[in-house]
Amino acid sequence: MSPIDKPLQPTLIWDFPTRLFHWTLAGSFAVAWLTAESDPWLAVHVFCGYLMLGLVAFRVLWGFAGSHFSRFASFALSPSRGLAYLKEVMAGRAARYVGHNPTGSLAVYLFLALTLVIGVTGILLLGAQERHGPAAGWFTFAQGDGFQQLHELAATVMLVLVGVHITGVLMESRVHKENLARSMVDGHKLASPDTPEGQPHKRVAWVMLLLVLGFGGWWFAYALHNQWAALTGQTVVRQVPFVGPTLADNAVWREECGSCHEVFHPSLLPARSWQKMMTEQDQHFGSDLALDEATISAVLAFMVDNAAEQQATEAAYKIGQSIPPEAAPQRITETPYWIRKHREMSAADWANPLVKSKANCAACHSDADAGTFEDGAMQVPQPSTKSRPS
Repeated sequence: MSPIDKPLQPTLIWDFPTRLFHWTLAGSFAVAWLTAESDPWLAVHVFCGYLMLGLVAFRVLWGFAGSHFSRFASFALSPSRGLAYLKEVMAGRAARYVGHNPTGSLAVYLFLALTLVIGVTGILLLGAQERHGPAAGWFTFAQGDGFQQLHELAATVMLVLVGVHITGVLMESRVHKENLARSMVDGHKLASPDTPEGQPHKRVAWVMLLLVLGFGGWWFAYALHNQWAALTGQTVVRQVPFVGPTLADNAVWREECGSCHEVFHPSLLPARSWQKMMTEQDQHFGSDLALDEATISAVLAFMVDNAAEQQATEAAYKIGQSIPPEAAPQRITETPYWIRKHREMSAADWANPLVKSKANCAACHSDADAGTFEDGAMQVPQPSTKSRPS
């Protein structure tokens, strides 16, 4: 591609699908970044991740089927030329390109590659540590830590690249005295008459937009359902359901423990805690369980076989990791992870008549009985105005 040296006229360079892809990807990444650390916004974060992967698939296809300047064949791709051009922009003497300049071409490929890495590692991380999505249960929680590091590293590199990209756009706009950001909105740039003009491809853009909106509507329909469920007392449905293995159950354990209090799944404490508890069954929080040997043996075997070391859920893994090897806590509420996880619960929340006690897990966790303790299944109940403490 040569610099333009002929009389210039407004020319459509960026077709509608390319512009829609550009701004949708930018918005999705921004929202995903802002929701990355919040469990309540996990569904939004995951939605953005899937959307970004879909956008990458579209952009690869559009790189072969789109208008002239959207096609990969028009890219001035060369890492060395890209770096050289970046230096020229910083020096204020870079040549003007109608389509992607060498640095911009390199950035497009980097954005696509990073988005793919972020999306794939996100799916693997979601499957390993949240037991959600198509990769649910493929990997252990420990392996999930590796995916998390890759996921966060790629996202950080992406953020840096976004900063470099924006800086480059601003600097090039100043060097060439044109608004490059606006051209990605209206699609037009000044170009010589012999420049290949892009086709609008409005129908493709409309189909793309409808697919994005349809996916969003399907994904977030649960929010409307939840509002209706809250009004009618129905069970709240989460968009990202737990699809991991159903946790083991045991009739003897459930009967013996459930006869006095809520059953706490053995995955919430390490095996050594359960062994200590059953060894001291005559001193069970001030009471003598008075269980016979056969019952003790059956209950203990179930609890040891399904203790936190088995890492069946995110809660089990993180509780197990938080307890020092020499410790054998008897209360789940005394484990470091439980304390850290509930640090934002206020005194008013604990005094809530619908909660009453830290041992009343089921008050906030709708899946407490199953033992899975998903982030999305947690909600602090709100007492009615009449029953709210004064």
